[in-house]
Amino acid sequence: MSVALKQTAEPLPAAMMSTEEIRRYFPALERTHNGYLVAYFDGPGGTQVPRAVVEAMDDYLYYHNANTHWAYPTSEETDAIIDCARRVLADFLNASPTEIVFGANMTTLTFHLARALGRGYARDDEILVTELDHHANIAPWRTLEKECGVKVRVVRMIPETGELDWDDFCRQLSRRTKLVAIGAASNALGTINDVRRAAEMAHSLEAKIFVDAVHYAPHELIDVRDWNCDFLACSAYKFYGPHIGILYGRHDLLESLDFPKLIPAPDSAPENAETGTQNHEGIAGTTAAVDFLGSLASGPTRRERLRSTFQQLHKRGDALIAQLWNGLQEMNHVHLYGPPLGTERTPTIAFTADGVPSIKVAKELAGQGVFVSHGDFYAMTVVERLGQTAHGLVRAGCSCYTTPEEVDRLLAGVRTIVRR
Repeated sequence: MSVALKQTAEPLPAAMMSTEEIRRYFPALERTHNGYLVAYFDGPGGTQVPRAVVEAMDDYLYYHNANTHWAYPTSEETDAIIDCARRVLADFLNASPTEIVFGANMTTLTFHLARALGRGYARDDEILVTELDHHANIAPWRTLEKECGVKVRVVRMIPETGELDWDDFCRQLSRRTKLVAIGAASNALGTINDVRRAAEMAHSLEAKIFVDAVHYAPHELIDVRDWNCDFLACSAYKFYGPHIGILYGRHDLLESLDFPKLIPAPDSAPENAETGTQNHEGIAGTTAAVDFLGSLASGPTRRERLRSTFQQLHKRGDALIAQLWNGLQEMNHVHLYGPPLGTERTPTIAFTADGVPSIKVAKELAGQGVFVSHGDFYAMTVVERLGQTAHGLVRAGCSCYTTPEEVDRLLAGVRTIVRR
């Protein structure tokens, strides 16, 4: 059965939109604060959403709202909407629909997967994590230290560059390693890790690899086949969707795992990995978010349209981050962290201002309508290794709707703060 969600947004042109054209689809960009139009640099913590996403969620709740697998129209429509979402997310990740699991968020899904994997681990088995990671890719694996006696080993980062220490990675990896858990990109510093290299190293010792792609997903097109990863998780609210998580798992692995579940719940993948009633309206909104991204450029298939969109957004992001990095670098009393320009990174920058706590910088910028994040962003180990636990970092991330003029506003605000 095929169900078409109500489409109320105006059609998008075939060619890649300009940033100004893209901005028309985001009502949040019309918000003002203290008389300023708001400039959102908080995308690494959660992006704004286009109208099409909200309309898809509204349409589901108004006209299709039901639970699944029952013999009446709205239930059948709900089943069809979920099936459609699995196909769309499969295109997004280059996976198969039966490899797409939905859940509350990446953190919840990772804890759930960790418990299932842990049922097959023995005492003194090892899991590799990294200092660069968000704690959602650390805490679930640490839990297994208590639950089944595994040992978690930590790969160091290089503070001067914000990059992974691959020599230490080699030292930490061993025949006892059962799983490598690595972030595709650092949500704090914008560092992009070589996932394919990590997967090859893990598989050479018969270990599995789990990828946290939450920060990577808004900026680069994911390809689970090319990476040859076993599991991957991301969150739709980081790529212009609602608050919902997505887990990819190789179908044979999902089928073989002993997920905690209710006895009447399905035993086959991917539903065996989904606990309880899902966020159906969020699933509909996630489909709309992926289709929105795919609609920004032309191509014969959804995957090709997504590829074209991400290639164009990557170029724009590089230009914006160069403008921001160079502008901040010119200022006295401002310190930048993470990989420098010319290295592979996302359009996300972390910095500090001498003598000014990150929360104060964020509040002063917010007073001028410039919204940035502050603190540790749940990447606590990164902040500790940089010696910034007292006052944290300021983080500014560029999204598909960020303009050069907004970057200039951010730079002017920081310049005022450090001059003072």
